[in-house]
Amino acid sequence: MCALCDGGGPVGPAVGRRALLSGLGAAGLALGAVACGSSGQAAAQSTGAVGSAKLELVLLGTKAGPPPSADRAGISTALVVDGQVYLIDAGRASVTQYAKAGLSLGALRGIFLTHLHIDHIADYFNYFVLGGYPDEGMIGAKGPVAVYGPGPAGGLLPKFGGGNAPVVAPQDPTPGTRALTENWNRAVAYSSNVFIRDTGASDPMALMNIHEIQIPAIGADFTNRAPTMQPFEVMRDDKVRVTAVLVPHGPVFPAFAFRFDTAYGSVTFSGDTTYTDNIPTLAHNTDVLVHEAINLEGSSLSAVEHNHMVTSHVEVQKVGAIAQRAGAKRLVLSHIADLASPHIDSSKWHDWASTGYSNNVIIGDDLQYIPVH
Repeated sequence: MCALCDGGGPVGPAVGRRALLSGLGAAGLALGAVACGSSGQAAAQSTGAVGSAKLELVLLGTKAGPPPSADRAGISTALVVDGQVYLIDAGRASVTQYAKAGLSLGALRGIFLTHLHIDHIADYFNYFVLGGYPDEGMIGAKGPVAVYGPGPAGGLLPKFGGGNAPVVAPQDPTPGTRALTENWNRAVAYSSNVFIRDTGASDPMALMNIHEIQIPAIGADFTNRAPTMQPFEVMRDDKVRVTAVLVPHGPVFPAFAFRFDTAYGSVTFSGDTTYTDNIPTLAHNTDVLVHEAINLEGSSLSAVEHNHMVTSHVEVQKVGAIAQRAGAKRLVLSHIADLASPHIDSSKWHDWASTGYSNNVIIGDDLQYIPVH
């Protein structure tokens, strides 16, 4: 029998559609809080609970790359400052993980996209199209959520390995955050229009305020993707000041690393990057450096494939030296992948990441809670 029916018939008029949706939302948050609290692996590596610290990290998803995995959700991290949430990337299942962590959509102040690879944005629009239903805790209830992401790339590089490659949407093959979002909104227009009329849902575009990040005049473009640079300010409000640098991530442009400075300390996110002087500059003396990493040791990659991977990523055996150079007080690895094993061996990874680094290392897990202050 349908759980939304009573005695085989539809829900009676005393329960309105809006109230029903609101009730389901509250139940989902309650279940999320229970799920977060019962996660043995996350609980074993964390202390306290979300909301108990003034500055805290919640690793919603920690997997690198687009292919889905049963044991890790796509890359996404919540930075919580005085109960206000700033989301860095929104990979596969981010919305579900956000609910499991017990975080309120109404507390979401901003979304920051490091770059537009699908593993970083798969759930981005879902926050607005799924979270915009009438409820005191709905997304955008306190005003549009600020979205900061890359502008258009401006061009495509040749195919890796040579030869020809098809071009998807040749009329606009390198859209930035604004066009990406508008295209998504048009694609689900029927669903949105029905729910707007049926439940009082919002137009997803009305729930956000999109900012395409303007890069300083340093000669950067899709052929010169991450020249050496000084950090530049992206935004500031009463809780955080956010600065950024460009980072080299294979053919992707622009790709950003972000630093969040607060009254309680700083957290820096590398985004996807290979080796660059820009990361130690941005992360200088940061309290926490959240850095991506891959393991290639023991993999069956050819020399060409190996070199191709390290033009986009940092090897876990070398990430500690980057954190040491930055003077980071703590190193957290997220967006991680082991190309020699289907699973992450946290003990082995901890030893690798500690090489050349004198402070605390955390190998990130989904739904792990990390208090900063």
